[in-house]
Amino acid sequence: QVQLVESGGGLVQAGGSLRLSCAASGGTFSNYAMGWFRQAPGKEREFVAAIVSSGFFRNYADSVKGRFTIFRDNAKNTVYLQMNRLKPEDTAIYYCAARSGYAATMTDHQYGYWGQGTQVTVSS
Repeated sequence: QVQLVESGGGLVQAGGSLRLSCAASGGTFSNYAMGWFRQAPGKEREFVAAIVSSGFFRNYADSVKGRFTIFRDNAKNTVYLQMNRLKPEDTAIYYCAARSGYAATMTDHQYGYWGQGTQVTVSS
């Protein structure tokens, strides 16, 4: 059973940056692909970024490509989401997710473990 705990959310002005962290425990972290998803008020949860278990391949939503970077430190059992040039439309609760295996999929139901979420608010 994998437990995930996100941190690093907060309030930031448009154009600013935040780094989210997700600490994993209870499993062999390097065996899991990791993803970030977000859910804005009144909207469905959407894919943001994912990284394969080895860290050598990443996948991004078009809306964040070039602004966000996902990376992981398998020695620290942590995955990160570096968010630059933030926009008000990035405001959402951000969730970390883990799936057993290599592939960094964009489909939320393929992830079996989820964190509690961290709020990101971008003011205009």
